[in-house]
Amino acid sequence: MSWSTRELAELAGTTVNTVRHYHRIGLLDEPERRYNGYKQYGVRDLVCLLRIRRLVELGVPLSQIGAAGSDGDIPAEVLRQVDADLLAEVERLRRTRSDIAAILRDGAPADAPAGFESVALRLSASDSSLIHVFTQLYDVDALKDLRRMVEADTDPVNADMDALPADADEVTRQNLAERLAPILVRYLTDYPWLSDPAGHLSKSEHVTQQVFVDAVVALYNPAQVDVLGRASVLAQRQLRLARD
Repeated sequence: MSWSTRELAELAGTTVNTVRHYHRIGLLDEPERRYNGYKQYGVRDLVCLLRIRRLVELGVPLSQIGAAGSDGDIPAEVLRQVDADLLAEVERLRRTRSDIAAILRDGAPADAPAGFESVALRLSASDSSLIHVFTQLYDVDALKDLRRMVEADTDPVNADMDALPADADEVTRQNLAERLAPILVRYLTDYPWLSDPAGHLSKSEHVTQQVFVDAVVALYNPAQVDVLGRASVLAQRQLRLARD
């Protein structure tokens, strides 16, 4: 008894395109053909296809299946690597499910920065975008501290900062900077690594500093950037006075 390509694919629980792909890459030998030119597959072809499908189900790369030859002898180290890859994927899926659960629980936007779901609704668009950038610059411990800062910060100055227009006048800017400075002092006191973050960086100090500056300039309007700069200077001055 013989089968067509479609019939063989159905028997093996796969598709015609998959069978043809295995032919193209040399995993499945071309079968004999009927008098009319159509392929005719036999039991040996079916068994070979089922063996390939079994290895694919286990996660063995097609390149490794091809290297194993007709006896299908996959080296143990290949299977161990497949197992390690699967374990990593299981862990990734676990984290993804945990993130989705947090998003649903807290009613956060689906694109909220990972770990910030519980405070996402309190973040401005600019702050949320900046935290997204931070996730690529700082380690897990630093990001946990940043979340704690957001959780503990209920000062209305944040809303005023978010609403600050780009053409805000000098008095408004200075007043806002003076109100923001004590908050920065508290952050720098409670989280000393902010003054020397080298131990919490996932990128080099040069890259981190450049990306940080570029992000702030791109995400906040000129008045907000000016206020942040003034508040930072004031905060450092207050810290020096306190130490003296």
